[in-house]
Amino acid sequence: HDWLGSRSGLGELLDVDYETLSLSSLYRVSDRLLHHKPALEAALFERTKALFGLNTTITLYDLTNTYFEGEVAGNPKARHGHSKEKRSDCPLITLGLVLDGSGFVRRSEVFEGNVREAQTLEEMLQGLQAPEGALVVMDRGIATEVNLVWLRQQRYRYLVVSRERKRRFDPERAVSIQNASGETLQLEKVLCEDGKEVRLYCHSERRAKKEEAINERFVKRFEAALDKIAAGLSNPRTTKRIDRLWERIGRLKEKSRGVGQYYDIELIPDTNGEKAVALRYTRKVAHNGPISHPGVYCLRSSETDWDEETLWRSYITLTDLEAVFRSLKSELGMRPVFHHKEERADGHLFIT
Repeated sequence: HDWLGSRSGLGELLDVDYETLSLSSLYRVSDRLLHHKPALEAALFERTKALFGLNTTITLYDLTNTYFEGEVAGNPKARHGHSKEKRSDCPLITLGLVLDGSGFVRRSEVFEGNVREAQTLEEMLQGLQAPEGALVVMDRGIATEVNLVWLRQQRYRYLVVSRERKRRFDPERAVSIQNASGETLQLEKVLCEDGKEVRLYCHSERRAKKEEAINERFVKRFEAALDKIAAGLSNPRTTKRIDRLWERIGRLKEKSRGVGQYYDIELIPDTNGEKAVALRYTRKVAHNGPISHPGVYCLRSSETDWDEETLWRSYITLTDLEAVFRSLKSELGMRPVFHHKEERADGHLFIT
């Protein structure tokens, strides 16, 4: 309402005096638009497809969330969850978008703020009426094994970030390409034994340097914490019970971002076997993980005939969606949500 009345030239283009427009009339328009949402989305996308001659065989899918100001007791979708804007102190609401390969919206859906990304795929794609055999591109949060099985059963193709923890990379078998910023990337394509799926291991030197710095920081922090426990065993005031110490070490491993798995830790018991007199640890050789293969991430796809560059560039189209979300939340004003009623909040996200 503020944008139309004081910051936009749209009124001059349409010959409408938005400065005198009441807020309640905009609410009524929002309600009517939301009532016709499926038909509007379908008609707008068909018009866009005809104008630009779009190829609809690629489908991008992602979610984002925004936060409410206030308690929002009247909206059952307003839930506390993980906020992508670091506002987990506020109730959230989630927007899911299905787009074509050029980034045009095909369908949108508003979910509860604490919805898990992996649970929304089937609901969205079933209502999408995407052509059979469409390629679905998703990030790691949605690419669960259950979702991939469902995609295969529904005869969709897919290109996703692998959720597997193991990493591998053989530079001798890799091909080199350059991204839009001029950085050289190395890509290794590995066909699965059954021939139905392919893995693409991608190595970025810039990403490797960043991960190495992060890993080194957590290694130093983890070893310093172990040294502190070991030093405390000589203090008569500290707890030396072995069961309590293992609990403490377990909490350290949880906070170590996976670094703790690369250590052999031993507590030396006293003659009674109840208290520890010393702590020893050794660092194991890392295999197939973030420490041994920094800067490596893996894509998996049903497109076994595609070459390395085609697979990578098809997936990178999904990163454009992050730029779309940033515009939605900033210039277009989706963040935060001030509406307290469910239909008004849904209308706000739909119009944005």
